[in-house]
Amino acid sequence: MDALILSRIQFGANISFHILFPTITIALGWVLLYFRVRFNASGDQRWMDAYMFWVKVFALSFALGVVSGITMSFQFGTNWPGFMEKVGNIAGPLLAYEIMTAFFLEAVFLGIMLFGASRAPRWLHTLATFLVAFGTTMSAFWIIVLNSWMHTPAGFEMRDGVAFATDWGAIIFNPSMPYRLIHMLLASGLTVAFLIAGLSALRLLWGEKGHGVRTSFRTGITLGALLIPLQIFMGDMHGLNTLEHQPAKVAAMEGNWDTQGNVPLVLFGIPNSETRSNDYAIEIPNMASIILKHKASGVVPGLNDFVLEDGTVKHPPVAPVFYSFRVMVGTGFAMLFLSWAAVFLLYRRNWKAELMPKPLLVMLVPMALSGWVATLAGWYVTEIGRQPWLVTGVMTTKEAVADVPAPMVLSTLIGYLAVYVILLGAYISVLLYMTRKAAKGEPLVEPRRPSGAPLPTPAE
Repeated sequence: MDALILSRIQFGANISFHILFPTITIALGWVLLYFRVRFNASGDQRWMDAYMFWVKVFALSFALGVVSGITMSFQFGTNWPGFMEKVGNIAGPLLAYEIMTAFFLEAVFLGIMLFGASRAPRWLHTLATFLVAFGTTMSAFWIIVLNSWMHTPAGFEMRDGVAFATDWGAIIFNPSMPYRLIHMLLASGLTVAFLIAGLSALRLLWGEKGHGVRTSFRTGITLGALLIPLQIFMGDMHGLNTLEHQPAKVAAMEGNWDTQGNVPLVLFGIPNSETRSNDYAIEIPNMASIILKHKASGVVPGLNDFVLEDGTVKHPPVAPVFYSFRVMVGTGFAMLFLSWAAVFLLYRRNWKAELMPKPLLVMLVPMALSGWVATLAGWYVTEIGRQPWLVTGVMTTKEAVADVPAPMVLSTLIGYLAVYVILLGAYISVLLYMTRKAAKGEPLVEPRRPSGAPLPTPAE
């Protein structure tokens, strides 16, 4: 593998690790605000118990998100200098806006949010929670703006091979930005919903009977059941927008090789780039045309339209886009089935989480990380589906890569992967440790006097 492929794998590994944690913090901040507001309104301790557990998960996720984001940003200079040289006039300010509007809010108020529940006035702690949640959302907004502009660039002109902004409104609200932003925010909401439901289910299985875990379980399941239909609808809208602006990506997602009508929906198959067909395909007749064109005879673009006469391929690699799309959709339907089944059973049991059937709780535990699976699969569809372009119609990925020896890129890639495996294992281990402690009713940290000596027990 040459430096281009290795650099792409390295950036993909970095962003795959990084995106796991903002996907949690974006929506979890708003869930924490919901817990805080409900406690303020009712005085019911169960809401604060839920808040105090999940704010620790937020802190852990936020820390790893910041660290991994820093290492990812380094690669613009080390591996992809051509990107900033050509479009830095647009990418640079957007990244700066993220720092100014997001990190400043988060950095200033995060300490109050984490440590001020019993120290700061209620209104101040609630305000801090809101501003941190708002900051994480604004961070997502500016990153999605930049990423969307790379897919559907607008509001700029090229001068001597360099992009210059001519209309910042068109840059920010480029054709795909609203769809990508809503799709990503809903993905974050679903990730958090099933993380809460899954870990709460584990706490219930381990015997915890407190009101806080029951409240968390009901919140997670209900949130998931409400958001998944919206995500399916938004995914369809996003797909139609992609069909308009990036037809080659949609052709790869569908595994459609020839432009034609009455295109079947390929449920499963093995894309064969040599024969330009799908092996062992399982299909639903006309369904792809119905989904994408809303009529059975609708003409759907095919991958063969993006092959030049000299054999040069101008469409993305089919297999990773094809398979990733099916993983994302399959995970989404699993979310739909389990969340709706759980809500139905909760309703039948008068919303008592402790009465939920054990098999359902067991199924929900691995779904705690299902949001990560769906988000990564969707991200691979989006980013690999853009190839060979880095900025559509402006510059290819090959034009941006640094002239760095392949062995050097390989060595740093191995280093990154080793660190990320260790950090991810540690993160999941800490989540399980916190869950087990909560299930046993034990404090995560032993209370101590300022001098460091343990506090006296009630008997003492």
